[in-house]
Amino acid sequence: MVTDRGDTQSLSRRGFIKLAGGATGGLVLGMSMGLPDFAQAQSGPPARPFAPRAFVRIAPDGRITLISKNPEIGQGIKTGFGVILAEELDAKWSDVTVEQAEVNAAVYGMQIAGGSMSIPRGWDELRYAGAGARAMLIAAAAQRWGVPVGELTTADSTVIHAASGRKAGYGSLATAAAALPVPDIQTLKLKARKDYKLIGKRFTGVDNAAIVRGQPLFAIDVQLPGMRYASIEKCPAVGGKAKAFNAAEIKKLPGIIDAFIVEGTPPVADVMKTGVLPGVAIIGKSTWAVFSARKALKVEWDTGTASKDSWTAFVAQAKTLARNVQGETVVKAKGDVDKALAAAGGKTKTVEAYYQFGFVSHAQLEPQNTVAWFKDGAVELWAPMQLPDPALVAAAAGLPADKVKLNQMRVGGGFGRRLMNDFVCEAAYLSRRVDGPVQVVWTREDDMRHDAFRVGGFMAYRAGVDARGKLAAFDAHMVTFKDTASGKVSKGGGISPNEFPADYVDDYRASQSFLPLSTPVVWWRAPGASTMAWVQQSFLHEVAVAAGRDHVEFLVELFGRRAGQGAENLQRAPGAPPIPGLDPERAIGVIELAAAKAGWGKPLPKGHHHGLAFYFSHLGHIAEVAEVSVDAAKKVTVHRVTVAADVGPVINLSAAENQCEGSVVDAIGTLALEVTLEGGAAQQTNFDRYPLPRMAVTPKVDVHFVQSDHRPTGLGEPVFPPVVPAICNAIHAATGHRIRTLPITKEGFSIG
Repeated sequence: MVTDRGDTQSLSRRGFIKLAGGATGGLVLGMSMGLPDFAQAQSGPPARPFAPRAFVRIAPDGRITLISKNPEIGQGIKTGFGVILAEELDAKWSDVTVEQAEVNAAVYGMQIAGGSMSIPRGWDELRYAGAGARAMLIAAAAQRWGVPVGELTTADSTVIHAASGRKAGYGSLATAAAALPVPDIQTLKLKARKDYKLIGKRFTGVDNAAIVRGQPLFAIDVQLPGMRYASIEKCPAVGGKAKAFNAAEIKKLPGIIDAFIVEGTPPVADVMKTGVLPGVAIIGKSTWAVFSARKALKVEWDTGTASKDSWTAFVAQAKTLARNVQGETVVKAKGDVDKALAAAGGKTKTVEAYYQFGFVSHAQLEPQNTVAWFKDGAVELWAPMQLPDPALVAAAAGLPADKVKLNQMRVGGGFGRRLMNDFVCEAAYLSRRVDGPVQVVWTREDDMRHDAFRVGGFMAYRAGVDARGKLAAFDAHMVTFKDTASGKVSKGGGISPNEFPADYVDDYRASQSFLPLSTPVVWWRAPGASTMAWVQQSFLHEVAVAAGRDHVEFLVELFGRRAGQGAENLQRAPGAPPIPGLDPERAIGVIELAAAKAGWGKPLPKGHHHGLAFYFSHLGHIAEVAEVSVDAAKKVTVHRVTVAADVGPVINLSAAENQCEGSVVDAIGTLALEVTLEGGAAQQTNFDRYPLPRMAVTPKVDVHFVQSDHRPTGLGEPVFPPVVPAICNAIHAATGHRIRTLPITKEGFSIG
């Protein structure tokens, strides 16, 4: 298989499939191929070869419809997928319409928005779909004109024969192209980066006009004849059940149709543990009636098996566990860290620090909601899902998966929370009690109390630097959480054996200790990386300062120890295919680029100071410099953040910049955010106690991309992790105070 870099991948001829054009004629093209190894290993189980799916439709009138299979959650994938397809198709962008695919695993395989993997997973399959369609259109023109295929070129939805001056629009060739044999995929040549006409340019989102006009793209907009409304009051402490409630009183309230106790359903035996929590359901004629009735509820809860999780207790227990430097489990060890640190004296300096970070909420602005309609022995749902899979919903409806139809709606924010389909399960469950469609809507308090949070944690570090100021030994002991039900490390918790700087220092150890956790946690934007980057990059700055080194120089020297060796291949699990890892040369490149663009080492306005951080996550190499000032009241102002990103070729420059800017603002917000658990219940239940960032904290964000021939990666997550450590390192530069607790409000600072 020829690619723009000359590498090969085996694909069968049958892997490229043409579908029927329908009664109106035209070309409908799909393809079937396996994912690249790294994409298979990056998210979820290894992928099977894809079944046929349609990506390209060309009508005789020249209309080109391109299909985006993955959920659109605001990350711009619907536009990005369209750009990739149109690039290889050589289509004129104004001729293109992009449509959301139906939820259909048999046609599209896994449809998921998570892990910043939509672009890496779709890159090859979309390019070959576009290139295959273009090849068939060229073949149709060659047949019509009686000329060799090699004499034909394409541009702007047109096939061109330069020698004779003849041209034919794609629409005029579509029906003839559909009748031709599918090309051998081995013969398809993809464009080189230098030949891109669309990729790398700016495109407005394909849904933007509809959003501005208020068209019903979101699940919460769905209106169906005779629709009812429902909501479930759940115990504040996870695991609690309703014993009794004032049913007679509630049922007499205006607009209320029914109210009853929900026993709950067992979680689906999958990684998301999706099910319906116990509680009290209220069904009514309007959302207002239902929410008003909930305020009148008097529920007697059985909390005997409910969570007793307490952040106060966790903090105390973690300090005790952290004293055992080897922890319960040694994740990776080489050399002799204890000996190296014990030998500290005139030639070696030791640095020690202890960090803690709290739980945070996903806080997506669109509340959890779903419309469900049970009829004729099946249920149809309209929902904002990151992982639309009928099998994750069927049990709640008491139906086989083939009796569940999911309609993928645009998602009003996800950040990992909507990888769990508990709210969809509620609608499926309640639909069996309603004659007609029913819409389930959560309140903001529901969303906060019953979020699956980003997990908190604690990190104890020790490091040694030699007489030359170089890192000589490194010890990381993480106190994290285990799920009490499964005994597994909580999602987003734990430390990887490949965590930097494991392979850049001779004496190294990473270990873990665990606290039991009953509260649900799930992946949150840049899972694991969003917290690991802060502790790691903050501590490495501590080490650089202790060694009397410039931070940029210190990091470049550290990465330089393996420069020229290329990316490490990370192994996700025994027997799993490797995925590309941290490339030291790419790391050095973005560190130096960010420093240069930010003016590192040059004079700044009075009171302004720089902080730097680098992190590799979700296949992206990102370095950032924050320009910060701190006033006498310890109010922190972030004036500017310079982002240097190496994520391969950028598909849509406008969306890519937007992702970077959004990550920066989101990260700044987390500096002042925390969810504390006491008695198994979240103490922050709305935005009055969990204040999201406002426009006033938005800094100037300068984004610089390294456009390369590396495979493209996603951008929804990798820009987030370096932001917080860069800001905290700048706070140290400004005040001499080292932030070791998140949120920074715990140390008396605020965000201005």
